[in-house]
Amino acid sequence: MKITAEEVQYVANLARLDLAPGELEAMTGQLDRILSYVETLNELDTTGVAPTTHALAITNAFRDDAVRESLPRETALANGPAQNGEAFVVPRVI
Repeated sequence: MKITAEEVQYVANLARLDLAPGELEAMTGQLDRILSYVETLNELDTTGVAPTTHALAITNAFRDDAVRESLPRETALANGPAQNGEAFVVPRVI
């Protein structure tokens, strides 16, 4: 067994979970099966495989930060249904 009921109870206490005895047994069995499966993945030979963060080669799509003029206030407010010359006017929400 990869994990004991005491270890599951310890982690449950850290997560502030109150597990009933039946739940503790079920969780221990489920976590043991998960850890056993992960152990089979550790048996794979990964020598020569480069570590990756994505399955696909992705390049950064962000643009460089550059200071430029912003949209004029009048243009930004032009399509709003109600404005006061400085901002959009919306109903008060409390």
